[in-house]
Amino acid sequence: MYPTHGSLIGAIDEGTSSARFLVFSTQTGKPVASHQIPINKHCAREGWVEQDPVMIIEAVRQCLEKNATILNDKDIEVNRLAAIGISNQRETTILWDKTTGQPLHNAIVWLDMRTTSTLESLLDKIPNRDKCYLKSACGLPLSPYFSALKIRWLMDNVVEVREAIEKKTCLFGTMDTWLMWNLTGGTNGGVHVTDVTNASRTMLMNLATLDWDPMLCKFFDIPMEILPTIHSSSEIYGRIVGGAMDGIPISGCLGDQHAALLGQKCFNKGMAKSTYGTGCFLLYNTGSDRVESSHGLVTTVGYQLGQGAPPCYALEGSIAVAGAAFAWLKDNIGLVEDVKEIESLANRVYHSGDVYFVPAFSGLYAPYWQPDARGVICGITEETRRSHILRASLEAICFQTRDILEAMNKDCGVPMSKLQVDGGAIQNNLLMQLKADLCGIPVVRPHMAETSAFGAALAAGVAAGIEVCQLNDIQSSPCDIFSPRITDQERDNRYSRWKMAIERSFGWQLNETAQ
Repeated sequence: MYPTHGSLIGAIDEGTSSARFLVFSTQTGKPVASHQIPINKHCAREGWVEQDPVMIIEAVRQCLEKNATILNDKDIEVNRLAAIGISNQRETTILWDKTTGQPLHNAIVWLDMRTTSTLESLLDKIPNRDKCYLKSACGLPLSPYFSALKIRWLMDNVVEVREAIEKKTCLFGTMDTWLMWNLTGGTNGGVHVTDVTNASRTMLMNLATLDWDPMLCKFFDIPMEILPTIHSSSEIYGRIVGGAMDGIPISGCLGDQHAALLGQKCFNKGMAKSTYGTGCFLLYNTGSDRVESSHGLVTTVGYQLGQGAPPCYALEGSIAVAGAAFAWLKDNIGLVEDVKEIESLANRVYHSGDVYFVPAFSGLYAPYWQPDARGVICGITEETRRSHILRASLEAICFQTRDILEAMNKDCGVPMSKLQVDGGAIQNNLLMQLKADLCGIPVVRPHMAETSAFGAALAAGVAAGIEVCQLNDIQSSPCDIFSPRITDQERDNRYSRWKMAIERSFGWQLNETAQ
């Protein structure tokens, strides 16, 4: 037995590229078991990104069962697992039939761009085609990114969806809702719920009331009866039905970026974190204030720890392509055989050779919100080598982060003194140093990198009445700090050329991306 672990808290971490389940010790805050299964994406056409919802729920179930085996092998009883939280990829949209339990279409993934034509038709209804027309209610600009446009596209283009809506058997959910409905029984009493963080990414929830907004639903012509019930981020939603973890409550739920905000202990107003995975997402805690950005950021719910608890709001800057650029360099143009090579190859040169890479594969998100942008590589000369392009790909992530930081400074008036980071890409030391250099602030990298999963576990523990270790101890946990090494003048000169490259990426949209 392992008596020092105390109670255990689990976290389902369902991201764009994998499904994972981790079990944390409540005394140490560290994982004691984990299992991960890759999740494939399907791209039937340019700009389309889909995933199979059935494969995802099956992968999650396999991860649960594998962890039960791992715990048993360590002589840790599964019944010490007190609660489970969910951290999930956001905006990804699923419609399914509640009588059969079957998806009516593949999940449309958050970075899918097929709804560009839907966006254009909606803008035609708005005075001056103002993308911020609904922002005062939902905090978000009109963009293919958010769930409401994906629902609208499915309703307009998929016969099975229209028929299920007419029969009143259609259910909508982001990934958290799909997982909870299936894990708590599915067609046999599964709960149809979501939390405020995921709901705040749909364009259908009112940020003030924390409920579905009839005006927003009417604007998109989406029937409210297909929507899940909105709950806080920390309460018992239901219990797992079947398998080795039968009966364990699911009591935490947050979108992955919001979970990382919790996992990084950004409990106070003015604290922020930046997550680097497929994309990059920087969230800035604004406390009880709903700050409406005038510089291209979005307002979102950071988290709400319990029914009746006050919500914590956040400003967010969303970047579509971060780690995904590394996969593109490997899979599409073969510059490397393994993304792990990028750091060593980029370190062979001391600079990018004045090469700038804008990875706008599916348009640009914050602070530009330009769906017509496409990727460009600028500044290539006869002297350009592979290492320069690879280094430019690392710098692109850093420059995009600075874009967000500049907007946050303008909206909030107080520059951040440090940047807390997490996500798979932070293991790249060169990337961390470049980020400090090009953003001009220290970058703090925790040694315990599972911040999204830990945030979901923390929320689950709060609802279950279990203290997940001492927060002060976690806040002082070991970390690496990368400090800037270049001058302000060099930093600003390079950033000004990045802005030139950004301008060259605009206006490349293909004519019919969704037909």
